[in-house]
Amino acid sequence: MEKIRLGKTGLMVTKIGFGGIPIQRVSEEQAIAVVNRCLELGINFLDTANGYTNSEEHIGKALGGRHEGLILATKSLARTREEIANHLKLSLQRLGVEYIDLYQFHNVSDQKALKVILDPDGPRAVVEEAQKAGIVKHIGITSHQIDIAKEAVKSGCFETIMFPLNFMDYEGTGELLSLARQRDVGFIAMKPLAGGMIDDAAVAIKYLLQRFSDVLIIPGIEKVPEIEEIIQIAEGSWKMTAAEKRKMKQVKLELGTRFCRRCDYCQPCTVEIPISDVMSFPNLAKRLPLVRLYTGKFAASFEKALNCNECGECEERCPYNLPIREMMKEHIKRHEAGKKEYEAQLASR
Repeated sequence: MEKIRLGKTGLMVTKIGFGGIPIQRVSEEQAIAVVNRCLELGINFLDTANGYTNSEEHIGKALGGRHEGLILATKSLARTREEIANHLKLSLQRLGVEYIDLYQFHNVSDQKALKVILDPDGPRAVVEEAQKAGIVKHIGITSHQIDIAKEAVKSGCFETIMFPLNFMDYEGTGELLSLARQRDVGFIAMKPLAGGMIDDAAVAIKYLLQRFSDVLIIPGIEKVPEIEEIIQIAEGSWKMTAAEKRKMKQVKLELGTRFCRRCDYCQPCTVEIPISDVMSFPNLAKRLPLVRLYTGKFAASFEKALNCNECGECEERCPYNLPIREMMKEHIKRHEAGKKEYEAQLASR
């Protein structure tokens, strides 16, 4: 498979990488089969995260200590020195390797988080020390918020930026790409299928391959046939057929007014609802294990959503004019129904 240079890291990565979120949903045996098939197909870039429950462990067991010729990327949501040191140690253990090729600060999507990460005495110092020791080779950052992503690239502190990129078009992505190229910051495209909202892989992947020759594309892969299809697309003609162009327009029309991009321009909420969590439920339901959907963080987000006072400020701020209040009500109903079914399944075991 064709390889590209990942910015100033100098790493030569296959144009298609592996996104490790979905293998949380499958058995260990199935996850190992997916990772091994990716390697057989020539993929050399594997991305996961401390926060993806058992994803790192699944990848580690699939690799069995193999690292040569592979580029392993993981990330941490930690915002303290102590926590990130612990996360890095755990990642090394779970992946079964002596070093991480690319260690990323995960989901830095607001000014408070960016300030913490840019603090030279904060968690960044721990990762930079690990880099000096050879435990981390390169340092990157991921974000869902365009202004934060641009500021991170401008800071000069990171060798890569991971940001959503798909044909639904995130506001300002062209400017972010241009900025990354100017600063020689490697660009990693997450959510090439919009987190599962785009169900036609040929349309999604061809669009990105045609438009962005220097971008690393990392679709989240759950099943072996998914990566086989994507690699077949990547190794064939990238020219879109008339039918595929029509399909892209159709998807844009269908999702254009009903698609949360997690930009968080809707914040702050007057009653502190994590609006993008609730708005993204259809997407999350396709990607996350049931236990994560109906307990913990996301369950708490939906509990808070019940406190919505219908002020409408979020809709005034939304650059995509989404009917946020209406959509949240729909998603709350779906979440409640799913939670009841999940709890019934647990009770029947």
